[in-house]
Amino acid sequence: MRRIAAVTCMLGKQGLPLRGNDETAESHNKGNFLECMGLLQKFDPFLQHYTAPSNSTYLSPVSQNEMIECCSKEVTATFIKEMHESKMFAIMADEARDGHTEQLAICVRYVTEGTVKERFLSLTELRSFDAKSITEALERKLQEEGIAQLKCVAQTYDGAAVMSGAAGGVQSLFREKHPEAIYVHCYAHELNLVLCHTCRGITEAAEFFSLLESLYSFFSVSLVSHHKFKEAQAKLGLQPCELVQLSNTRWACQLHSVNAVLENLPAIIDCLSALNTATAVGLKTKICKFSFVYLLSLFKDLLSVVAGLHKYLQKETIDLPQAVAYKDAVCDSLKQKRSDPTAADIYARAKAVCKDNDIVVEEQLSGQRQKKKRMDDFVVETTYGAHRRISTDAQQVKTKLLYPCLDRMITELENRFSAVNGALLQGIQACSPVSENFLSESHLEELAHHYNIDLKTEEVALTVPVSSCSCERSFSALRRLRNWLRRTMGQSRLHQLAVMAIEKDVVEQLDHDKIINRFATLKERRHRLMLPMKDQ
Repeated sequence: MRRIAAVTCMLGKQGLPLRGNDETAESHNKGNFLECMGLLQKFDPFLQHYTAPSNSTYLSPVSQNEMIECCSKEVTATFIKEMHESKMFAIMADEARDGHTEQLAICVRYVTEGTVKERFLSLTELRSFDAKSITEALERKLQEEGIAQLKCVAQTYDGAAVMSGAAGGVQSLFREKHPEAIYVHCYAHELNLVLCHTCRGITEAAEFFSLLESLYSFFSVSLVSHHKFKEAQAKLGLQPCELVQLSNTRWACQLHSVNAVLENLPAIIDCLSALNTATAVGLKTKICKFSFVYLLSLFKDLLSVVAGLHKYLQKETIDLPQAVAYKDAVCDSLKQKRSDPTAADIYARAKAVCKDNDIVVEEQLSGQRQKKKRMDDFVVETTYGAHRRISTDAQQVKTKLLYPCLDRMITELENRFSAVNGALLQGIQACSPVSENFLSESHLEELAHHYNIDLKTEEVALTVPVSSCSCERSFSALRRLRNWLRRTMGQSRLHQLAVMAIEKDVVEQLDHDKIINRFATLKERRHRLMLPMKDQ
């Protein structure tokens, strides 16, 4: 039984399938579980001389499922025990579509022995997508795990109306039973919204990122274009590198996309010239402009400042005061870039890239553009094909491109982060040594008044989460577990395997004897399972 438990834990931790399509004795591929047991038998003297009763081998599909269930429950029980010792926790949740199913990932955050931990609690199928149904799913899971009576000090979701609504959203309904659970809008989602709104608010930025996406599509959809691109890289002696697709959910992809285009700009231009199709000619015309090259240099500079905050917000151990301090530091860095030296540096780098790639830089516009008069008798609320042309003059690009993008990013960063009550946020910050108000009694009083309980204030501060990145990471595991070969897997088995695949460190520390005890008492067995007495 210990060997069965060990093999199950190993396969579950690695996210590997246990079952095989054909598990008969004649099969050459009985599945990972039976193949591992067969491999152990070749080197294990005990298994070589052991003959199990035909009705109690515990290798059947039913026994495999029961062992998976026991391993998963033992993992969850390990950190549920730690949560009870902590006496308080925070909850995080996020939704994602899995084929034709909507999955709700639930994670918890707590402090044990001075260490912050974020654990994966559940993967639940949602039948309805309204705030009431999601809140009921959260409450039901807390009741099942026996932690509903613990003090929930915070809740973190994304900014969707169904989750964040102050009147009828999940955060509002959840606080009816957990009034102290302050709502924190996931900072990682907030930062992504900063970039999205910056791109939407500045016309040139929106067109720039749209062009990056067009370049990616052109070289990835067509195999001919892709092969030509690779040939151009080899001819020019460039490192093999793929262009990066933009995404609304992958927070660092904008910087990766900009860097990829900058590094491969000679190969891109060479490839588009060689293909000479209508689309290739159009793309080449757009990217061989100073404004495009300038925006490449501009966003490489600005997004590099924000990239560190992206990575920092995805750490499990980060707390709210640290996140606020880091965000303020990023704002200060961006404000410092609103200067003539920064503008001159970006302009010089853009000119150098143009020179290296034989891109002609026109010093002045050819003349004043004539105003179109065909719409003079109408009220026009949207553009109708006319776009402003920006001069290549250093002063023009500074005032028309650099400063608007900087101002928009700074404004979004300052306005979007944290809907937590100001006084309460100051109380949480007063628990952090990095704060200028560290251990300020006036600020700590607000924190004590809000929670109205005898808890360590520093642990409350550490327990409040900053982002729901742990939920996002669970969806990455979901894609690996439920691939096209495993689409028939049931929800219960999927949840159990997800717990084992995500909480690898807990699986490694599991006591196999406890798993066997849980397996023995799961139901009435034909043969009573008893562990041998350990040496005293």
